[in-house]
Amino acid sequence: MKILMLTWEYPPRVVGGIARVVHDLSHRLIKDGHDVTVITYRDGDTPYYENDKGVEVHRVDNYMIKSNSFIDWILQLNFNMIAKASELINKGEKFDVIHAHDWLVANAAKALKHAYDIPIVATIHATESGRNSGIHDENQRYINDTEWLLTYEATEVIVNSNYMKGHVQGLFGLPFDKIDVIPNGINLNLYTGIERDYDFRRRYAADNEKIILYLGRLVYEKGVQNLISAMPKILNGYHDSKLVIVGKGGMLDELRAQVDHMGLGNKVYFTGYMNGKDVQKMYKCADVAVFPSTYEPFGIVALEAMLGGVPTVVSDVGGLNEIIEHGVNGMKSYAGNANSIADSVLALLYDHQLAANVSKAAKQTVKEQYNWNKIAQDTHFVYEKAICQTMAERQANQIAQENAEKAKRAKNNDKEITNLLSFKKRHAYA
Repeated sequence: MKILMLTWEYPPRVVGGIARVVHDLSHRLIKDGHDVTVITYRDGDTPYYENDKGVEVHRVDNYMIKSNSFIDWILQLNFNMIAKASELINKGEKFDVIHAHDWLVANAAKALKHAYDIPIVATIHATESGRNSGIHDENQRYINDTEWLLTYEATEVIVNSNYMKGHVQGLFGLPFDKIDVIPNGINLNLYTGIERDYDFRRRYAADNEKIILYLGRLVYEKGVQNLISAMPKILNGYHDSKLVIVGKGGMLDELRAQVDHMGLGNKVYFTGYMNGKDVQKMYKCADVAVFPSTYEPFGIVALEAMLGGVPTVVSDVGGLNEIIEHGVNGMKSYAGNANSIADSVLALLYDHQLAANVSKAAKQTVKEQYNWNKIAQDTHFVYEKAICQTMAERQANQIAQENAEKAKRAKNNDKEITNLLSFKKRHAYA
């Protein structure tokens, strides 16, 4: 099968979780014998073309003209994606399916579908309504409507949790059987050869301090503000602990101000952005990982922590709620509740046996349920469904067209017969 992936991020450009999902899925599909072509945005000095271990990666620039807004910027990117895909198709590439990742590539996917009669499979990684707890302005409404457009144009829609299936179905009014639940996965070899590096760890905490780790974007829906609010209770119960916050985002200054206001400057450390290797080292140095999101379609960072052997605390929302079973392979807290976050963290810091048990069970959960072998097979099955449905629609349209032509011919024949009979009748009277 020849698959065209459209995504606005692909390594080394990593904005959120889409880059890792597209990268890992593409490489697994290659191993399964499929051909995968990725069209994405060219960031910095990355090459326009790269053969990434079998994955054909084509990167496009944006237009040189300055865009008025992020939405204009995305539209310009989509125009160039269409141009690149058309160039490849005109050179002889024949794609069986387009896999479009989120609203950011919706217009390119729609144009290519109708121009070249290629079915779309769309993955909705998150929604604008979910991120903002509703739609509050015209920019958000535009993005929400574009998400609807993508799901409308797609033959099949993939979401990564049962929570997201209900959310997307209710938000866009999709047929329930059009939505397929396929979780995100993780590379099971992520930590091969990586052990706890004590020199690296000492950059962020003293040897006697337990590291409580948050890793992700610093935005409101990730709930970092609630984790910071939990720190006084955690420190009161376990003084030798330190919160390490890894990532960047629009709330950084606000979160720093919160830390200063609470007098936690020596117990909260902001590392900023970390690259892949340092992220893996950081997980290995952590004693507890906390992901306190108030909205989370899936939560791949939780899988990273679980595979790394870090006892993990998540909030009871979205995909996180489906990954963790409280007290079995991790701990849960009530979303937005700092007191509840502190209780779950302290339970793991106090009880070493509990921490060891949930870590062991978590690793097993990840290996059994979130490996890319299974996920790629499930995704391929969705591709097949989309292709078969498109072929059936083509045949139905062809039959309808043939029947219409037959009906038209029959109508013309009837008209000719009627005219002939009328002619004969007139001449008979004559």
